[in-house]
Amino acid sequence: MTELPPAHEIRRHSHGALADVVSLSYDGRLLRRRRLETDGGAAFLVDLPQTVSLDHGDAFLLGDGRLIGVVAAEEDLLAVTAAPADMARVAWHIGNRHAPAQFEPDPPRIVIQRDAVMGRMLAGIGATIHEVREPFTPEGGAYGHGRTMGHSHDHPHAHDHAHDHAQTHDHPHSHDHDHTHDH
Repeated sequence: MTELPPAHEIRRHSHGALADVVSLSYDGRLLRRRRLETDGGAAFLVDLPQTVSLDHGDAFLLGDGRLIGVVAAEEDLLAVTAAPADMARVAWHIGNRHAPAQFEPDPPRIVIQRDAVMGRMLAGIGATIHEVREPFTPEGGAYGHGRTMGHSHDHPHAHDHAHDHAQTHDHPHSHDHDHTHDH
């Protein structure tokens, strides 16, 4: 059995000479440890210190110095269009569901992952939906990079804060607070 060449590092927006490329879907570009196969058929093992979100144009640096480029693979998507006056509303509904979205100005459209329920909901508010197959490179997080991760609103977390306050009263008492937040 031969050992797969490891990739322990990522080169962001690599401009180096590529030995090969690996085509990955948007979901496939979120990884930490995984066996991958290049478009040319060579296998390698990704073994990163933490989970990363890769962009089209990034590269894996293999242990032997070779660079394997990351290509956004074609995938099944929905292209959403609407009258100019309705596009902000359509974008709000997509964002309200924490769906990754790719915004394109000419012609104006929003591209999202294919989801029948989302498609029906958007059509119900007046959007036009087209099924497409193309690379998906959605907008980054709030600061232009990373992923826009969906989150649940039903995670409880408790904070227990005990405070000693200078007492100016004649009677001793405690000011312990239990701040429990249920979202």
